[in-house]
Amino acid sequence: MAGMCSRKITHVIFDLDGLLLDTEILYSRCTQSILDRYGKQFTWDIKQKMMGRKALEAASILITHTGIPLAPEEFHKELYSTLNAIFPEAALMPGAEAIVFHLHALGIPLAVATGSARHAYELKVSKYPRIAACFSHVVCADDPELKNGKPAPDVYLLAASRFTSPPLSPDKVLVFEDAPNGVLSGKAAGMNVVMVPDKRTDPTLCQPADMVVPSLENVDLEFWGLNSIPFVCPK
Repeated sequence: MAGMCSRKITHVIFDLDGLLLDTEILYSRCTQSILDRYGKQFTWDIKQKMMGRKALEAASILITHTGIPLAPEEFHKELYSTLNAIFPEAALMPGAEAIVFHLHALGIPLAVATGSARHAYELKVSKYPRIAACFSHVVCADDPELKNGKPAPDVYLLAASRFTSPPLSPDKVLVFEDAPNGVLSGKAAGMNVVMVPDKRTDPTLCQPADMVVPSLENVDLEFWGLNSIPFVCPK
């Protein structure tokens, strides 16, 4: 854990894929189906390098590491022809609904900063309109004002600037991420980052994060000067 002192957080920005929604399994399934034609495997090492990046950047990384004879645009078109049909099936990650509703109820301004294009984002959250309504805005990979994707800080800086009342400084913002590239993006923006990594993530790639937890259910909100989620006894 890089940060060891409590900070008063005023704004929160969430990543989407693999953090709020369990979409990474969909990406993996569809990517492997394409690679199967060429006898290639979609390894975790390759996937980690792609996570959080803009779609064509991610496609270029895959092609470089697998050597498949496709241009990034060709791979992207084929991949999303399948993904767009199944994005609405995406399940919520554990604790996602509870933490979003809780922070929203506290009056904390919330936003999303995602490597997804706008149309993909809309498909992914289509089953969860109440959660989507909690976000004041969303910055997507195809936003005309976004120059560089993660791990550059641009997406988080842009998201912070669009709050009706922007944070007084970046260190008043808490970012939630699952991917190493996203963590680097948030830290480069000068923000605090809570990482919820996949269990397969190399622990050394988690070190830049200020807090690392196994699930959104395990986040210590009080550390950040926020009220904890009330415990509700199961019926």
